[in-house]
Amino acid sequence: MSMIDAPREIIMGMPRARAVSLTRWAIILAAAAALEIYGRFFADPAFIRPVSAIVGAWFNPVMSDERIFWALSMAVFEIAVAYALSIVFGAAIGISIGVSNFARASFLPIVLLLYAIPQVTLMPLFILIFGLGAAGKIAFGFTHGIFPIIVNVVAGMRDINPLHRSAIASMGGARADLLRHVIAPNMAPAFFTGLRLSMTLTMLGVILAELYVSTGGIGYFTRLYAENFNPAPLFALIGTLALIAVLFNSLVRVAERRLTPGARAPAKLGLSGAKSK
Repeated sequence: MSMIDAPREIIMGMPRARAVSLTRWAIILAAAAALEIYGRFFADPAFIRPVSAIVGAWFNPVMSDERIFWALSMAVFEIAVAYALSIVFGAAIGISIGVSNFARASFLPIVLLLYAIPQVTLMPLFILIFGLGAAGKIAFGFTHGIFPIIVNVVAGMRDINPLHRSAIASMGGARADLLRHVIAPNMAPAFFTGLRLSMTLTMLGVILAELYVSTGGIGYFTRLYAENFNPAPLFALIGTLALIAVLFNSLVRVAERRLTPGARAPAKLGLSGAKSK
């Protein structure tokens, strides 16, 4: 066995989950080592700092400054509220549009048109309507996060087998049975895909609003460090926002594993309104 084939043979002999985790951490550590060497010996310190300096800046001044800690807490709150509103309204609108071909043909093109508009161009309008506080940032994040959920819910409902709808109707099932036993299980994968996309865009919307209108939030400190050519705390803040995004996405994945059904056999499609003979 050659030295090149040895790591591959070791990984192939592991359980898949462990091999994936080991590969992921190996990539992260290799990238961190490369950035450490480049930032310490080759980079301009006004633009890039080594990873060790960024980690040190995360403890001081980022997390030791009460103003930054409060700004991060507010950013998490704004992202969470905007994301929750996106889920509720996005799912409701998506189901309303996807429930019939007429509604889909009538309203989906309008949704796609609104989705295509660069939302940052509407920032002054959001400031005029909601002001400079948390409401404006939540609203801006909400308008970013709602569209992926709508589009993916409609796409998931479009792929439902018409025979399943007919089976529900022939067995006397109500609309609630159709939604619970056919629509919800079939659109679940597309719905959770929309949730992951929505999380990223919601966070993007909130941070963009912070950058443009914040006078003391996380966007203000990010802009402050960038303008003062202080990259270590700047990248520490960016890394913290990335960790927040990873946390939210991990919660979505946990919910997906718990709520998305596995292989669904036809025998498991029980109806509350149908009686077995």
